Amino acid sequence: MSKQDKQYNKRMEALQVELAGLNRWLQRSGKRLAVIFEGRDAAGKGGTIKRIAESMDTRGYRVAALGKPNDVEAKQWYFQRYVPHLPSAGELVLFDRSWYNRGVIEPLMGFCTQEQYEAFLATVPTFEKLLTDDGIILLKYWLTVDQKEQEKRFADRANDPLKRWKLSPVDLASRTKYAEFGHLRNIMIERTHTANAPWFLVDFNDQKRGRLNLIQHLLEQVPRHDTPMPAVKLKPLKGKPKREKVSEKALWVPNTFND
Repeated sequence: MSKQDKQYNKRMEALQVELAGLNRWLQRSGKRLAVIFEGRDAAGKGGTIKRIAESMDTRGYRVAALGKPNDVEAKQWYFQRYVPHLPSAGELVLFDRSWYNRGVIEPLMGFCTQEQYEAFLATVPTFEKLLTDDGIILLKYWLTVDQKEQEKRFADRANDPLKRWKLSPVDLASRTKYAEFGHLRNIMIERTHTANAPWFLVDFNDQKRGRLNLIQHLLEQVPRHDTPMPAVKLKPLKGKPKREKVSEKALWVPNTFND
């Protein structure tokens, strides 16, 4: 392991300890936190969300990654299908893409009309003010990545069977629209960057550095959250450790990987 990797792991571990404290603080205080992750395809949204959730109590957070709306959802009020995914008391919700699909992806790919697009830009500040006025802490991150680096990551995914699923038809179709994507992104930020729900830009050309910067910033935006986990002292067991005894009616999985 290189020196840089060791430094990264050390810093990430320290941040994850703080994230676990944030998780406990939310549960004890009843506060609600919603974090939106937006960015170009292959920017690093999914990996960052995994690092944030890695050491958290699974009962204290959710990841919301909504797919294509069905026929019923497509005819609803646009924000309606996102509302059920908002955090409840004591909960953190990490949005892997969000209602901002209509701010960039949908107009880019022709999935919405110009009227729907304009209505979204006009309405979203009011929608988000309703959320923050009700006490939800809302953080919005845009992960930036240059086209050269994005192409490198696309190639990596295309060549790796374990990552190939990440390349959706929309990803491939939008690949040649880098400039148009950026133009729509800039309009969206200008129209939806508000005092109660500002946008934060994070440089993700270096994914590891981007993760560290984003997580550190996230922790700094939330009120006091240093809720330590009490130390646990295990009492010595009485007698010899016992072997596992299981009913013979069950079937064992073959021990394929012997030492």
